[in-house]
Amino acid sequence: MPYFVREDSIVKKIWGDADVILLIFAGGAAEFALNRSVDWLFYTGKLPADPIGRLFSTVKYAQEIVFMPQEKAVAAINRMRMIHGGVEKSRGYQIPDWAYRDVLYMLIDYSERAFELLHRPLTDPERAELFDVFRRVGEGMGVPEIPQTYDAWLIDRQLHLSRDLVHSPFTDKLFERYREELGNWRYGLLLQSQSLLVPEMVKKLLPLPERPVLASMMWLYKVLEKLQLRAITQRILMPTAYLKQVQELDRKLQSVH
Repeated sequence: MPYFVREDSIVKKIWGDADVILLIFAGGAAEFALNRSVDWLFYTGKLPADPIGRLFSTVKYAQEIVFMPQEKAVAAINRMRMIHGGVEKSRGYQIPDWAYRDVLYMLIDYSERAFELLHRPLTDPERAELFDVFRRVGEGMGVPEIPQTYDAWLIDRQLHLSRDLVHSPFTDKLFERYREELGNWRYGLLLQSQSLLVPEMVKKLLPLPERPVLASMMWLYKVLEKLQLRAITQRILMPTAYLKQVQELDRKLQSVH
């Protein structure tokens, strides 16, 4: 049975690791808040109302695409396309094409950055594989003008970063919601992880720590991972209400090894 993502793909390792996924969305949460089209998130109200819950619903779609057979993965892509189309129809105008590319580019970029932070840098073939998977997702959703190679994407990614980001009142509202959902000390950890992940253009627009303490503690994560104590780390870092959902993200990883 053909799969949308091949069995030995680095993409399955990235999107089957709960800790990597959480970092992907930590970085994405920072950049989302700066996007010039972030008002669309406030139109639906879903992200501001429940930012962590929204994370898990997004991951569900992503893992369907990454781990399911080709037919089911394509069906998940089509559902996403229909959902966005419904929002556009309700509001009366379309989400800009560049905003779709921004989201796609975030997933590519933070997948690479998060995996490198926790494990190792990707090889050139792995970068090409990661890009190819999300290029096909974007094309399946009808997103136009997606670059065809990783190198061409790097250039376009920089263009989007320089053109599409702004610190607005929506930025502050979203970060206040992150604080309310996570509590003060977990929110502080979020800011530190974002500081380690985001590109310089994002960092300049946000009040992130310049020298995050978390940078000097990454060795501890690797020790806990080797001792198979990741579940303890997750229990400490995640609100209890979401702990089970975090642990379920890791179950996908078992099918990769």
